[in-house]
Amino acid sequence: MVAYPSMDDAVRQPPPPAGPLTGRVALVTGVSRRAGIGCAIAERLARDGADLFIQGWAPYDAAQPWGADPGGVEAVLRTLRRSGRRVEHIAADFGDPEAPARVVDAAVRTFGHIDILIANHAYSTAGSLEALTAAEIDRHLGVNVRGTLLLVKAWAARHDGRPGGRVVLLTSGQHLHPMPDELAYVASKGALHQLTSSLSAHLIARGITVNTVNPGATDTGYADPETYARVLQQEPLGRWGRPEDAARLIAWLVSDEAAWVTGQIINSTGGGP
Repeated sequence: MVAYPSMDDAVRQPPPPAGPLTGRVALVTGVSRRAGIGCAIAERLARDGADLFIQGWAPYDAAQPWGADPGGVEAVLRTLRRSGRRVEHIAADFGDPEAPARVVDAAVRTFGHIDILIANHAYSTAGSLEALTAAEIDRHLGVNVRGTLLLVKAWAARHDGRPGGRVVLLTSGQHLHPMPDELAYVASKGALHQLTSSLSAHLIARGITVNTVNPGATDTGYADPETYARVLQQEPLGRWGRPEDAARLIAWLVSDEAAWVTGQIINSTGGGP
């Protein structure tokens, strides 16, 4: 006779082991696909002990060639909750200027405080100079720049001063090589690059570090076969980046081990473009 565990048995399961982020809460944006960098970051932070409040906007992915996660947000949450940490979710479009404050407010109501902010969300569509439109430029700047700045503003206003305050932004490789077919995206990510030092200078007096990570070409399923092959030829290590590559670096940046590192643009690219 098979003995199945009861609900009481589940409640009695021991808590997950402590890690370097135990007792801390991370707000991670742009977590909508299990194949994405955002999910890898959230999964690594949970493994290191953090509870999670994640934001995603699946309609954006659904409209792109790579598509939304076939399992939906429920599959993403199941993946993250395997860590044993608490994981909560909100759907929000940062094209709405009210969304950043709404997300931070919801996170603080849920957990009481937020120690770590990872601004991983991004809006990206191809667009050469000839194809640019005012609407696409505005959309990129609205989501990637305005959305991120207002998110940092709202988070900083609610941060309660406890040790371990961390902000990590994500940029692209626009400062290392030309990206002529993604001009609006380049403009928006370049803005985050340039904001890093100034945001850091403003927040470091409160013990909050601010750093920006360029994860390089990362295989999240977005590239068509031609693009995949072309980029692969330029990769010194003979592979694309994996989401967990950026996640490892970010997990270190938000830990106590990186308390002396702020205002930096860090390229996690395996020596490639």
